[in-house]
Amino acid sequence: MKIQDLRPAVGARKKRKIVGRGPGSGHGKTSTRGHKGQMSRSGAGRSPGFEGGQMPLIRRLPKRGFRKRPRPGCAIVNLEIFSRLKKEASITPELLKERGIIKGSVGFLKILGKGEIKVPVHIKAHAFSKSAEEKIKAMGGKCELINKNT
Repeated sequence: MKIQDLRPAVGARKKRKIVGRGPGSGHGKTSTRGHKGQMSRSGAGRSPGFEGGQMPLIRRLPKRGFRKRPRPGCAIVNLEIFSRLKKEASITPELLKERGIIKGSVGFLKILGKGEIKVPVHIKAHAFSKSAEEKIKAMGGKCELINKNT
């Protein structure tokens, strides 16, 4: 088989329907749009949720809850991340950003208690959850709070 012998599978390529080219084409005059009405006009169409004037489903269903947006520059890190880091003198937001654990600006860092740590670590952050603080201290590490304004 040569490259010039390659062809797409039968039925894979479909010819485009050519409309509005006179009566001999079979798709002349109204160009398959019918006579008059909303869908015959140029630029006409309906939005995906339109139900012919009936109250749309999206408006019939009740609204529930909301998603709280995280504050800009806020990073949340779980304890399990620290097991990936080699033994460090102290872990700071700048170090985490340098290692690629925190993306974007480091305005506020909170440590959460998901996961376990195997070695004592000295962590500097703006906030700690109670479980994270307990696990760090139980392993012999230190939790140091950073002033939020600095």
